[in-house]
Amino acid sequence: MDLSFLQELRLRDANPGSWCGSISYTPDSYLVSNSPVDGKQIGTVGISSSSDYEAIMQQAQEAFLVWRSIPAPKRGEIVKELGEELLRHKSALGKLVSYEMGKSLQEGLGEVQEMIDICIFAAGLSRQLYGLTMHSERPLHRMYEQWHPLGVVGVISAFNFPVAVWSWNAALAWVCGNVVIWKASEKTPLCSIACQLITQAVFDKHQLPNGISNIVNGDFKIGQWMSADPRIPLLSATGSTRMGRAVGVEVAKRFGKSILELGGNNAIIVCPSADMNVVLTSVLFGAVGTSGQRCTTTRRLIIHESIYENLKQKLATAYQQLRIGNPLDSNNHVGPLIDRHAVDLYLEAIEQIKRQGGNLLVEGGVLTGENYSSGCYVKPCVAEINHDAAIVHQETFAPILYLSKFKTLEEAIAIQNEVPQGLSSSIMTRDLLEAEYFLSNSGSDCGIANVNIGTSGAEIGGAFGGEKETGGGRESGSDAWKAYMRRQTNTINYSTQVPLAQGIKFEI
Repeated sequence: MDLSFLQELRLRDANPGSWCGSISYTPDSYLVSNSPVDGKQIGTVGISSSSDYEAIMQQAQEAFLVWRSIPAPKRGEIVKELGEELLRHKSALGKLVSYEMGKSLQEGLGEVQEMIDICIFAAGLSRQLYGLTMHSERPLHRMYEQWHPLGVVGVISAFNFPVAVWSWNAALAWVCGNVVIWKASEKTPLCSIACQLITQAVFDKHQLPNGISNIVNGDFKIGQWMSADPRIPLLSATGSTRMGRAVGVEVAKRFGKSILELGGNNAIIVCPSADMNVVLTSVLFGAVGTSGQRCTTTRRLIIHESIYENLKQKLATAYQQLRIGNPLDSNNHVGPLIDRHAVDLYLEAIEQIKRQGGNLLVEGGVLTGENYSSGCYVKPCVAEINHDAAIVHQETFAPILYLSKFKTLEEAIAIQNEVPQGLSSSIMTRDLLEAEYFLSNSGSDCGIANVNIGTSGAEIGGAFGGEKETGGGRESGSDAWKAYMRRQTNTINYSTQVPLAQGIKFEI
């Protein structure tokens, strides 16, 4: 594997202290990054100790006092420059994402493009952090609202999107006047260091203090520190529902705010009028893209009984044409799972399918041989199974697709909504009435509802997030920026009297 792209990102020459505070970098205190592509070690990363964490937090708090005083449009210009710098490093960073995480090179490059796009979006947003003006019931009074930065924003990200989700949060947080502390996944630490190096170079160019962008590396203990830390008024966490429950409770105990982007169990409803070419393309990418390791992965296909057999056979044929292998080879559709633990969970899910009465339309299994030496490559599989089987209601981070039938649209929507997760959903139909019903308040209960596109591949312009056990938070576009700021209502009296609201009289 040619790793020359790492040199462009300066990873081999990076001093841990330059990106993570005064790291206690000892042989028994580091993370090892192994690529799921070939099983080889890419590098090691120092783990942040409690004293490192305190130093970084102190640095961040001091930097906030400087950063918040810079006008928002100027902050936006700096974030826009970051987008330009990311564009310059797009090829190398995209390869690192692909190699360290295991997603296809096209998806790795696409993830970096998301970072570039959110920087551009945030730069424009920096001139639109607007409040409202309200009419006061008192004479000669003016009432309005404004928005102020929160301070230190914490970000906990997952391995499946090792750079993009951080940027969704960081770019908005920065233009809002906050500083950011990022705990990346311990499975993809080099991606976070690369982003920090690129980002810090931009802030250094403007002679800004260290601490506007910070990373801390380690396992769940760091996440626990951040969750319990009252100096972090907002913590944005992406991961499993189990992790989100722990984070949400801990943050709420100290009256902090949290943005939780948790599990997904996403369905596509296929109606009789659907365009089969659109269906097949959407389902294939949704189900096997990133080897099924997206929170928006298509996990359930709910098909009208009149077209069930036809679509089932088309899917079986299409799955046989999938090419599995090195994700940096553009000829391949499917790369590896993140590690062998993920493979074990995939195999256990297949066993549960069999125990719960499912039938494997497309068989799964682990691939072996020279091209699959990491032991992380598996076959995408398709199972026919009752929609209320326990395994169908769980999120398995692997390329497993469940098929079920429906008779009426109301039944299909009920099946879709019966799972505890509520992130993304889609309907395939050319019937306007069906599409509108699906989007109505009687339809999908998910945060994302699409018509004639799959469940995966959200744009940064829309607010991203879900309901129920998905967490309820929103990131990225629309007015998601408001979560990164505190609202303040202001009333100005420009009279010589002191009239009280609600007609209350108070005279001396």
